Amino acid sequence: MAIQRPKGTQDHLPEGSPKLSLDNRAAAFHFVRETARRVLERAGAQRIDTPIFEEAELVKRGVGGSTDIVRKEMFTVYYFGDHGGYILRPEGTAGIVRAYLQNGLKQLPAPLKVWLTGPMFRAENVQKGRLRQFHQVDYEVLGSTDPLVDAEAISLLVDVVKALGLRSVKVKLGSIGDPPDRDAYNEYLRGLFSPVRERLSDDSKDRLERNPMRILDSKSEGDQQLIAELAVKPMLDFLGAEARAHFEQVQKYLRDWDVKFDIDPSIVRGLDYYRRTAWELHHEGVGAKSALCGGGRYDGLAEQLGGPAVPGIGWAFGVERLLLAMEAEGVELPVQEGPLLYVAALDEENVPYAASLAMSARSVARAEFAYRAMKPASAFRDAERRGAHLIALIGSNEVAQGTITLKNLVSGEQTLVETSDLVAFLAEQGKE
Repeated sequence: MAIQRPKGTQDHLPEGSPKLSLDNRAAAFHFVRETARRVLERAGAQRIDTPIFEEAELVKRGVGGSTDIVRKEMFTVYYFGDHGGYILRPEGTAGIVRAYLQNGLKQLPAPLKVWLTGPMFRAENVQKGRLRQFHQVDYEVLGSTDPLVDAEAISLLVDVVKALGLRSVKVKLGSIGDPPDRDAYNEYLRGLFSPVRERLSDDSKDRLERNPMRILDSKSEGDQQLIAELAVKPMLDFLGAEARAHFEQVQKYLRDWDVKFDIDPSIVRGLDYYRRTAWELHHEGVGAKSALCGGGRYDGLAEQLGGPAVPGIGWAFGVERLLLAMEAEGVELPVQEGPLLYVAALDEENVPYAASLAMSARSVARAEFAYRAMKPASAFRDAERRGAHLIALIGSNEVAQGTITLKNLVSGEQTLVETSDLVAFLAEQGKE
């Protein structure tokens, strides 16, 4: 058997491939990325790219040493003579904040909006919508604590998914307060769970000591049943005056902009650098765990990475997971247009001439050519398979006379054009 791709990865395939689905179509990934780029750059975001591997310490601090990602799911990178100090990035935020600090991006106008897209890596159990190499679109804003920035970030995420054709999405909004609010909540949780510690899963027993809020995120059914039995109070009950005012202002902006949302008291973020606003976008089409993507404010992250205080907020979505939602809603991709022009030579000696015509046409239009001489019937079939709009057949007469006859494959109309006028003619066609 030929070598297969690694488990938990995908090939993104060209149109017409025999094993094609929405979540492995190269055109689908391109559509998602380009749609996100258009929406985000219109809002002033700039593209940023960071390495796909980073220092292990950055990822541990940036994702959190107590998370499943760091404890169970990281890919460690080794090279000759190295002790394994690099990690394939599991998410984009930590690398972006590192780049902001390292490259002096604080000198740029604030708040700085950036976006990133690319592969991420997690060594997790493979299932539908969850791969070991997956792809994200990531949006971050650095340098402002204004609730207006929070509301805009949420609104932009909604704008992106709507531009992709999704309609059945719900915003669930919460707040995790300021550090004193979180400390008070963690003390409450310790007091609540300590008497029933033995009923907790092993992971949650560890979290009870390290970070009790993360118990609420547990994937264990037993833990979730215990949480329901204890009627655990939500984080929202512990918000201080400033955090509550911030939360209410975010809600006001969203209502003013007609961005629909529901308050979800169960949303938590377990790591110390998170602050205030947190949200998730849900869609039933992605399975039992309906969270499609999420975001939050992380004003303490830059300090956690060893830099000065830099407030930040952002969100990310997995492209594969988003494509599942699009498939569930029956969203159709825009039809990928074939070449405007297809040029075929009728004899071998004129193949180079036909190629040169197509290549000159590419200054204004998509154009392809046949790499060998073809009979007219075969040329027409090949042009139609490629989705061409116009076809030109080149023989010795066309070369001698310096003309080209263009046939419209939809209407059947034929137009005689001087070869010197071909580019101008195609440019006009593209305007129609």
